[in-house]
Amino acid sequence: MNRTTTFILPLLMMGMTSQSAFAKAPTASTPKVKTTKATAQKATAKHTCCSVESAPEGKTLNGETVSNQATTQFAAFTNDQAFVNKHEEPLPFTVMAKGVAVTVKAADGTECVGYEIKPPKDTKNVIFVIHEWWGLNDYIKQEADKLGEETGARVIALDLYDGKLATTPADAGKYMQANKPERSRAIIEAFQKYVGSDAKIATIGWCFGGGWSHQASLAVGKQAVGCVIYYGMPEMDAKKLAAMNAPTLGIFAKQDKWITPEVATKFEAAVKAAGKPIEVKMYDADHAFANPSNPKYGKEMAEDAHKAVLAFLKKCFA
Repeated sequence: MNRTTTFILPLLMMGMTSQSAFAKAPTASTPKVKTTKATAQKATAKHTCCSVESAPEGKTLNGETVSNQATTQFAAFTNDQAFVNKHEEPLPFTVMAKGVAVTVKAADGTECVGYEIKPPKDTKNVIFVIHEWWGLNDYIKQEADKLGEETGARVIALDLYDGKLATTPADAGKYMQANKPERSRAIIEAFQKYVGSDAKIATIGWCFGGGWSHQASLAVGKQAVGCVIYYGMPEMDAKKLAAMNAPTLGIFAKQDKWITPEVATKFEAAVKAAGKPIEVKMYDADHAFANPSNPKYGKEMAEDAHKAVLAFLKKCFA
């Protein structure tokens, strides 16, 4: 991907017409990274993913059963003004899109849209890219373009906002909170059908999209071959983790007060307890450090994480 700059709000993106701008990102210090066993750190924020109010067993929270609250818990962060403020408006960014807009039908007949990059050679290797809370903007398109070029896979960035794009934290929070999990699952299912039953599907996403990368990997079942989560809310339900088909790469930030090191540690332990492969990388950075359009973009750490992603995907598609 052309990494002139890229946007990482706290993490979401895309659209066929350029809707972001792109400016030169500040240079970050040398990355301090280690592959965990992540060290649990006590969160300082009022609401962390471990402290969001949850419903009693058997009840529902925002329409989601207790066993599937990961996405609604993350959406609840929009009620925390500190979380909203952490997502600064993205730097100007425009991409010369290499892919094309694609529309498919969901099971209920509604249209689902995405952005697709097809490789020169036919392949069964597919990557589903899922945007941050901003929506499917040009930053996400650039990430999709880059992944397609570097992996040779067929790449589709899914639009879980149905065309809505945010340029302010207020709008982004509104769109994320309004996101209906059942609609997102319908979009994932529609694109799974679109790529065919013999496709090998890897997923990747940031922030909002990080959580949905995990949900998408679970949703595509035996077709899942790899899941990359950038500082998103992971699924913790033991039964769902036990059924997970793909190995996971989790990329988290030590300074993140929402998807905290404690969350990363608990998730890593839960996946290992389910007998599934997982690698966790913990960076001395803040939420959304990997987004070039983020004013607090951590360039060196983001590049290090990207190298880990490419190595992971290579193994997944081997």
